[in-house]
Amino acid sequence: MGEAEVEVEGSSSKDKRWSLRGMTALVTGGSKGIGHAIVEELAGLGASVHTCSRTESELSNCLVEWKAKGFQVTGSVCDVSDQAQREKLINTVSSEFNGILINNVGNNIGKTVSHWTAEDVSVLTSTNFESGYSLSVLAHPLLKASAAGSIVFISSIGSAMPANFGPIYGANKVCSISQVSFDFDE
Repeated sequence: MGEAEVEVEGSSSKDKRWSLRGMTALVTGGSKGIGHAIVEELAGLGASVHTCSRTESELSNCLVEWKAKGFQVTGSVCDVSDQAQREKLINTVSSEFNGILINNVGNNIGKTVSHWTAEDVSVLTSTNFESGYSLSVLAHPLLKASAAGSIVFISSIGSAMPANFGPIYGANKVCSISQVSFDFDE
């Protein structure tokens, strides 16, 4: 019987069916918002989770909170818009990573498009699009070796319904919906 099928006293069939014991996950941007909820859900289902945040104090507070809840969560400071930091993040998790990559991180700049600079567009694109693509490529060998790899991209309604303050954000999130397709047999 697989670990997910083991009868646990007091557990429901849902608990057994949705067990992620033995799996690991990497969640970008896990210290707040949707990423925080994803970390808690995966850890609550038994996965070991590693997350990252640009802000050390936010990450530290979350790690204390998760430890108090009995979750197996580790974290590191990482700005995923930077390629060197993405590489360091994957190297950090490489020895234990065997399962789920959640490309969650997202950012927007709250001003009208006519006030955006080329640097603003570059920051949004590197954070919202390039980071997910790059992390997926970097994680591919680890996911392939696990034989149970999954990559999840968190998109946004902004990809289908652009607003004055978010067309570049929306365009990046449209791209993230279908940006990566790996053949794990390569």
